[in-house]
Amino acid sequence: MKKNVLFIALAAGLMMTSCASKKDLANCQTENKSLTESLQAAKEDLAAKNARVTSLEEQLAAQRKALEEQKKAYAALQASLDKSLTNASQNNISIEKLVDQINESNQYIRHLVEVKSKSDSLNMVLTNNLTRSLSKEELKEVDVQVLKGVVYISLADNMLYKSGSYEINSRAAETLSKIAKIIKDYKDYDVLIEGNTDNVPIKKTNIRNNWDLSTLRASSVVQALQNDYGVDPKRLTAGGRGEYNPIASNDTEVGKQRNRRTQIIITPKLDEFMDLIGQAPESDK
Repeated sequence: MKKNVLFIALAAGLMMTSCASKKDLANCQTENKSLTESLQAAKEDLAAKNARVTSLEEQLAAQRKALEEQKKAYAALQASLDKSLTNASQNNISIEKLVDQINESNQYIRHLVEVKSKSDSLNMVLTNNLTRSLSKEELKEVDVQVLKGVVYISLADNMLYKSGSYEINSRAAETLSKIAKIIKDYKDYDVLIEGNTDNVPIKKTNIRNNWDLSTLRASSVVQALQNDYGVDPKRLTAGGRGEYNPIASNDTEVGKQRNRRTQIIITPKLDEFMDLIGQAPESDK
């Protein structure tokens, strides 16, 4: 009986000891987990701070490099300035003389602008007079433009010439007479008659190619202006550009029709214009 009591007491003691050990182990495991998480967070924070330090060091190095480059640039500018000042001193350049030269240049530029404006104004007047003189029907076959100070009058070939020919037809007479009057009114202008064709080869025994056709057509207009309308032949020039100055694609009939044209190009006489430019403006002094 005594042995049984002793055995039961020993068993109870072992059970109490086992329960206490499990509780301590659980507490240790919880504490270990917390410490591990804290350690990981500390490592991550340290890594972030190290990365920040590296970035700041790189920025500092870049700023130092930029500063060195700025110092070099400043030194170069200073050297250039010193050289300029030395040259200015050596050459004894007067500021007043430079100002006078600048004023003279500005005055001449104003003069050139006035000359150009005068030329543009005359061209616009010429264009307006010509456009007003043509009827609505004529304007369908006559295109008038001013490009870079030059007046271009483009005439359709079917209005001017007989089909496949360089002979001027009767339809062209009234239009050419109006153009001739404008040309005669503006005696300080030269006139270039320029023939143009499409790229279809010409098949005529007396015309070798489109060069011939375009030149012969231009010559016919020149002679009409001279012989029929009294334009001074000294002001006239005839030229042909064949098929090599198209304004539209020759792949379509409409494009070919646009390319078959004769242009009357009216420009100020170059020698007189250059003389006008060459005249020095009067001094403001």
